Amino acid sequence: MPRVLINLNGAASVAQGLGRGIDAQTVDLETRHFPDGEHYLRLAGPLRGADVIVLCGLEQPDQHLLPLLLLAAEAREQGAASIGLVAPYLSYMRQDKRFHAGEIVTSRHFAQLLSQHFDWLVTVDPHLHRYHALEQIYSIPCRVLHAAALLGEWLTDSNDVFLVGPDAESEQWVSAMGRHAGLPWVTASKQRLGDHSVQVTLPDLAAMAGRRPVLVDDVISSGMTMLRTLEGLAEAGFSASTCLCIHGLFAESSDALLAQAGATLVSCNTIAHASNRLDITGLLVPAVAELLATDP
Repeated sequence: MPRVLINLNGAASVAQGLGRGIDAQTVDLETRHFPDGEHYLRLAGPLRGADVIVLCGLEQPDQHLLPLLLLAAEAREQGAASIGLVAPYLSYMRQDKRFHAGEIVTSRHFAQLLSQHFDWLVTVDPHLHRYHALEQIYSIPCRVLHAAALLGEWLTDSNDVFLVGPDAESEQWVSAMGRHAGLPWVTASKQRLGDHSVQVTLPDLAAMAGRRPVLVDDVISSGMTMLRTLEGLAEAGFSASTCLCIHGLFAESSDALLAQAGATLVSCNTIAHASNRLDITGLLVPAVAELLATDP
């Protein structure tokens, strides 16, 4: 059965590597906006009878979701045999609980919406906080891939550094990478005061004297946690820090703010950005191939 790959907004390097790895024909998608803001979409090839794989980063979901769903609907209408979604970054995982009366648990509704339009999903390190698995909210087969080993391999030859997790949630990444690369690591404690206000407290760093800090987290969004951690490290006498992450969202120009603070940014290409140094394609290919092989 023919395979067709459509890249909605993923990194070009990922699209090229994935297409080669699963032996898929790439069908170009023309996109633009009408003057009233509506999306215009045009496919450059037919999809009938094909297994369709859509590569779409959902880092700006309110911008990308509608064309993604329209594309899936068109693929169904054209008679695609199956439609799978490769979303290296999966959004709408934050609101996984109703904390206050009337709050909508958007993670669940978003999952139901995607499950209605796609036959399977592949993603990298989603924010599984209160969910143990994506299948708790998604009704389609899901493959969750982990990029910690890629980060650890990037650090393997860096014997003069120590790893810093900026909060308790980052400890799983820092500890895994520290063990993989044979490097010492510490975690800070964080108190969130608001969407753009955090307070970070570092442990005693005397044992790390003479080493360079590498800050590690799964996601950098507003960058406030990283910025406060960088400030604490500077006060402790450390400089020339690296901020290493899986998903570089870099919202509100936080990449520029981190660079101004003296940090070097390194990210995976789950989201296309100038800081991309680590390629996730090798993780995606086997998972996508497996799901294609099990399509009914």
